Amino acid sequence: MSATSARAEPPKVAVFDFELIDTSLQGEVQGPRSDEHARLAHAAEQLRSALQESGRFRVVDIAPVNDAAHNSNLQACGGCDVKLAAEIGADIAITGTVQKVSNLILNMNIYLHDAHTGQPMAIMTADMRGNTDESWTRTMAWLVRNRLLAPNYGAPQAQ
Repeated sequence: MSATSARAEPPKVAVFDFELIDTSLQGEVQGPRSDEHARLAHAAEQLRSALQESGRFRVVDIAPVNDAAHNSNLQACGGCDVKLAAEIGADIAITGTVQKVSNLILNMNIYLHDAHTGQPMAIMTADMRGNTDESWTRTMAWLVRNRLLAPNYGAPQAQ
């Protein structure tokens, strides 16, 4: 390892707010819930904090592109997350979803894309049981610890 690479800056990441995919009967009948929207914002903030505190990433402020991000479906906009991340100088675009099947069955997903090429870098997912602040917080903590900060983003290592 050269002295230059040892002092290299950590990659800059743009962590966008998470999006809810509500396929539950409750969501169809009652519509969006304010507690779930608060959990989505908290999940992104928890992720930003954990990545910054790790020292392995430098989190960039998404405020300049936040309105555009919120007015897009980042999972189906044809790479607008990558374009928005590049606009603010990020190396990696991170988006996430929580799919709600019911109040008991949910799934949290995190997607990483190279902001220079648009290529996917990693996808990580975890199921959670229960639609509570605690279940969402614990699931995010697990994904950060066992996937995002794990070698090769938690993918199996070649032997």
